[in-house]
Amino acid sequence: MPEQHSVSNSAALAKYASLDQRGSLQAEYIWIDSVSGVRSKTKTLTKKPNSVDDLPEWNFDGSSTGQAPGEDSDIYLRPVAIYPDPFRGGDNILVLNECWNSDGAPNKFNYRHDCAKLMEAHKDQKPWFGLEQEYTLFDEYGHPYGWPKGGYPGPQGPYYCGVGTGKVYCRDIVEAHYKACLYAGIKISGINAEVLPSQWEFQVGPCEGISMGDELWIARYLLHRVAEDFGVKISFHPKPIPGDWNGSGLHTNVSTEAMRKEGGMKHIEAAIEKLSKRHKEHIAVYGDDNTLRLTGRHETGSIDQFSYGVADRGSSIRIPRSCAKEGYGYFEDRRPASNACPYQITGIMIETICGGLDE
Repeated sequence: MPEQHSVSNSAALAKYASLDQRGSLQAEYIWIDSVSGVRSKTKTLTKKPNSVDDLPEWNFDGSSTGQAPGEDSDIYLRPVAIYPDPFRGGDNILVLNECWNSDGAPNKFNYRHDCAKLMEAHKDQKPWFGLEQEYTLFDEYGHPYGWPKGGYPGPQGPYYCGVGTGKVYCRDIVEAHYKACLYAGIKISGINAEVLPSQWEFQVGPCEGISMGDELWIARYLLHRVAEDFGVKISFHPKPIPGDWNGSGLHTNVSTEAMRKEGGMKHIEAAIEKLSKRHKEHIAVYGDDNTLRLTGRHETGSIDQFSYGVADRGSSIRIPRSCAKEGYGYFEDRRPASNACPYQITGIMIETICGGLDE
């Protein structure tokens, strides 16, 4: 019966979704809450905006999202980016927002604000990022989606980039998310099934500067919304299944213009040297419960020790073999957890390798 009810609702929604909006459009205002979750609500606009400058500020009850006390609960939404809405279609849009307090200061969970200032200060270095977002799918009862009821699938091995029944789960949801990202104009560059069954990864980038964090957050929003339609939960926990199973990361590929040019390896090595001296500062903003994942096992380095190597997936920083061979390119920071904030990751990365706001 629940499945029939779901199908019936979908058919009804499709009928109403095709109705003429009479010149109005729906803007889905999206923001990040106090625990790195996405929230959203819808506003009717009577005119199609040409840019974010045409969009009005809005507000919400911050006491219900952990972003403000009840006695001063209004938090203001300031639009920063617009994307086509793959769920409503037409001229309807998704609107990414920063959160600001009533006193005119950025909300303490508004990590985008400082990140944007760092990116602007060092824009001459043209920093590029590519983020590899791993995640795991669960059913509505908290059971890994597709796993045997009351049991476990076979050990890891056949699932990574797997093909075929028993090797891959949830491909329909993953494909739907991929198409939603493409429709929204997200620079999604690929997907693959991961080592843990019911675990997948999508990659976004390369993106320059602040757009990296913007696009990943919208991609996360789209993933949650697509999964909602299928009755599935998305987990970004870095160790979703205890035991001898791989965790989930947010591997971060980084380069500046100097690194991407001939002779760039010396700039990559200089950046890694700087990163080695701020290991603890980076770990502090690289996600919650990362100690459960960075154990030195399951393709991770130890959380307590900085390391790097060529083609070494057990190190903190990996230099791709092709880059080492050619002498230029990029490096991969394998430390961030899957639930980390991309603004915090990219912000501290630029602060470390390029300098702070006064440098």
